[in-house]
Amino acid sequence: MATLATDDALRARWRRCLRITTILMTIGFLVTFVVAFYARELSGLLFGWPFSFWMAAQGALVVYLALVCIYARAMHRLDTRFGIAEDD
Repeated sequence: MATLATDDALRARWRRCLRITTILMTIGFLVTFVVAFYARELSGLLFGWPFSFWMAAQGALVVYLALVCIYARAMHRLDTRFGIAEDD
């Protein structure tokens, strides 16, 4: 754990931050557009509701909440690793 972040360390942190953000935004895009677009073709019931309705109403929200939690945890770990984390 570094005590003082150098320019190279900050650039490395920024690249990792961008990578994490890109991955999570891609997952969000897939859930928002791709799964919802093809949900009608995936006919079936989930908890008594059509899958397309469930995915739009509940499934996407659960995924978004998970993405926010994953992002917060990943950024905290990244900040701790590079010595710029806030005190808990």
